[in-house]
Amino acid sequence: MSAYKAPVRDMEFIFNDVLQVQNSEILGYQDLDNEFLKSILNEAGKICSDILFPLNQVGDSQGCSLENGIVRTPEGFKEAFNKIREDGWTTIDCDTEYGGQGLPYILGTAIGEMMASSNMAFGMYHGLTHGAYSAIHAHGTDQQKSKYLPNLVTCEWTGTMNLTEPQCGTDLGLIRTKAEPQSDGTYKITGQKIFISAGDHDLSENIIHLVLAKIPGGPEGIKGISMFIVPKILVKEDGSLGERNKLSVGKLEDKMGIHGNSTCVMNYDGATGFLIGDEHKGMRAMFTMMNEARLGVGLQGYSQAEVAFQNATAYSKDRLQGRNFLGRSNNESPADPIIVHPDIRRSLMDQKSFVEGARAFTFWGAQLIDATSRSDDHSANGLISLLTPVVKGFLTDKGFEMTVQAQQIFGGHGYIEEWGMSQYVRDARIAMIYEGANGIQALDLVGRKLPQDNGKYILEFFALIAKFLKENGSQGENFQSDFLEPLSKAISDLQAAGEYFLKNGQKNPLNVLAGSNDFMHLFGYVCLGYMWARMAKSALNCLSSDTDDAAFYEAKLKTGRYYMLRHLPATSLHLARIRSGSECVMALEPDGF
Repeated sequence: MSAYKAPVRDMEFIFNDVLQVQNSEILGYQDLDNEFLKSILNEAGKICSDILFPLNQVGDSQGCSLENGIVRTPEGFKEAFNKIREDGWTTIDCDTEYGGQGLPYILGTAIGEMMASSNMAFGMYHGLTHGAYSAIHAHGTDQQKSKYLPNLVTCEWTGTMNLTEPQCGTDLGLIRTKAEPQSDGTYKITGQKIFISAGDHDLSENIIHLVLAKIPGGPEGIKGISMFIVPKILVKEDGSLGERNKLSVGKLEDKMGIHGNSTCVMNYDGATGFLIGDEHKGMRAMFTMMNEARLGVGLQGYSQAEVAFQNATAYSKDRLQGRNFLGRSNNESPADPIIVHPDIRRSLMDQKSFVEGARAFTFWGAQLIDATSRSDDHSANGLISLLTPVVKGFLTDKGFEMTVQAQQIFGGHGYIEEWGMSQYVRDARIAMIYEGANGIQALDLVGRKLPQDNGKYILEFFALIAKFLKENGSQGENFQSDFLEPLSKAISDLQAAGEYFLKNGQKNPLNVLAGSNDFMHLFGYVCLGYMWARMAKSALNCLSSDTDDAAFYEAKLKTGRYYMLRHLPATSLHLARIRSGSECVMALEPDGF
């Protein structure tokens, strides 16, 4: 009973008016003219709405099955995957040397959002493959690249990442999977990995597993981790498929959500593996995959909120309950649509202002990645490194919250499976956990990213906001009061939180760690506030020229004003929590719980 329509108009606004991609000096951005963008986005949106979305509830209800060691995906998945693959959607931002189209990462990000909104479990098969492609592209030998990348680009073969084991997830230094060196330069991989998304399935000819393992005699902990290519089916020198490797699926996990994706326990019983990069340097290659995956997971967080919001909006305009307190809106019916009620309107505005702000934030992040990879911009690289845990942690925390709000609008119907809202909530929940649970994202932010290069990149972020505030002080009184002043207050709160960490962290590091989650959220609110200020400026500029889409820009301003007045003040709450320190957090001894 639910529906999905790709938000192409909003994406065009971010590309053309906010980020102004055609005016960018980033290599390839000049090709993203409006007509090209519109045609690509519209076609991708059509495929997602017409092909992928109808399979979303099918995947949720059927799930995957393990039969005689073979994993079967839900009905219709294989045909849809072939369609996506044959039409070239998997090749968008991949290297042309290996069969890709070489288009910017930001365009792939927009298409990735549509796929995640329309069918998150399905989109993961391609998303994980892209991560494996990126790791091999960055760290593999020329021979490994030519051997594996062309088929990963086209998804003739798919890819995975194998990190987690029963005894360890976050603390990868505890992994037990071994890699025994062989005389021919290969390794025998032995161990068990769990929670492996797309670990096995019937969508591709081969699956290229990237596996973390320890070579005997190496350093302890994470310094002794290496990464290996472990194909499901070994690849011959001429590129053809050979014999089955010594690996198998132990079981399929019975999960809360993303049922259409095969989450596997993988057993490696002396499987042949090929080292990527140097021995004991696997974490470097892993973070190539993980950083890309974390941005993709942040996207998943708001993408579920997007589709849930679309359906909550439609339901609120149709569902008749109660009367408008300001007078009847519908005299021919015994009740008015619930969208007339202020609390429903509040919930919808919460969702709309978050989703649109999150989209702009994520696309800006993708632009920073393009600046890093296409123009070797070290500043952009440092900034996106700083922002990655915020994208992943904040957008998935709030994205889940917004899917719950959308479900709430349906009342009891939201709890009934046929309406589809339960699935969005269940699917969104995993995004807060995998690719580094959000508590770990917060610790990474305050422990590694803030002090990186003596705080260079957080200082550059502060300077970026200060420059925006200074350059736009003459935009007008309403813009000043509605956007610049709230943003100025929020960035002051973020600076104050950083100063608290500097002052109190050295004498008691727990003061930093106890405030890490609040700092991540404070930072997230500031980032969305900055994006809303940029979007408001762009909307005002468009309204000052001849436009036949004034209603769109007026809605932008009203939505942005709502965010700045109703959500951005949360920075003060998070600052107060940070300043409370660690004493109240750690006061109760473990036995007291």
